[in-house]
Amino acid sequence: MDTDELLATCWTTAGDTAPDRDDQRSPLSLRERVEAASAAGFSGIGLLYADLVEAEREYGLAGIRSLLEDNGLVHVELEFLTDWWTDGPRRTASDAVRGDLLKAAEALGARHLKVGPDVEDQPWNLDIWAAEFAILAAQADGAGARLGIEFLPWSNIKTVHDGLRLVEAAGHPAGGLIIDVWHTERAHTPPAELALVPRSRIVGVELSDADGTVVGTLFEDTVRRRRLCGEGSFALPDIITALRAAGWSGPWGVEILSDTHRTLPVREAAAEAYRSAAALLK
Repeated sequence: MDTDELLATCWTTAGDTAPDRDDQRSPLSLRERVEAASAAGFSGIGLLYADLVEAEREYGLAGIRSLLEDNGLVHVELEFLTDWWTDGPRRTASDAVRGDLLKAAEALGARHLKVGPDVEDQPWNLDIWAAEFAILAAQADGAGARLGIEFLPWSNIKTVHDGLRLVEAAGHPAGGLIIDVWHTERAHTPPAELALVPRSRIVGVELSDADGTVVGTLFEDTVRRRRLCGEGSFALPDIITALRAAGWSGPWGVEILSDTHRTLPVREAAAEAYRSAAALLK
């Protein structure tokens, strides 16, 4: 695989929307986003569940796949499943989303599904979580995809080490980690420790940058003030070197979330995201 293949994660091409809004749907059409990602040089794209639902209504899953293939986007990431570990009404709602994501993953030939931890940081039982993650990983595998959990420093799974503990306990080969460098940096994980993550457990990597000082909560900072790669304080060359030492060869996700980025025309936003990340991967 070309080490410089890049995937535009869902927020990078979403336009004027954000994870902290009640309605997270992109105001842009899927066609606009796909064509912008392709024109910028990306070979993959991510879709949020809310946008997947809208796109399926407009194009159908076969139509989405054709649109992606026509624009050379061969790597597809689908997100973001939560409450997969719980029970009751929240689990019922989560299972409905799970079913849709698995169906779409198979139809679109998705590379992986991204799931989240408990952002309320409630006490959790490793055995229960590992068993549930293993079931979900097996289901993703059955749809031809891998399953990646994104650890978040304000959640119950705060670090790459916490995430690795979960996926190793689950034990399914399709399960692994989404390593977002914003989260490793904010959790103060030295780049050298990323080099020790087993290659088999890395499902995806996401690049971005940020200022050295957090403004507001970690969630507010990650949603509103990320910077383009190379324009912040992160040790991105060292991080990339460490991940390559672990065996990662891409596709490299680029996840730019900021008040500035989301107001740009989507073609400009995608082009800047690609240019800045690609410059570091040379």
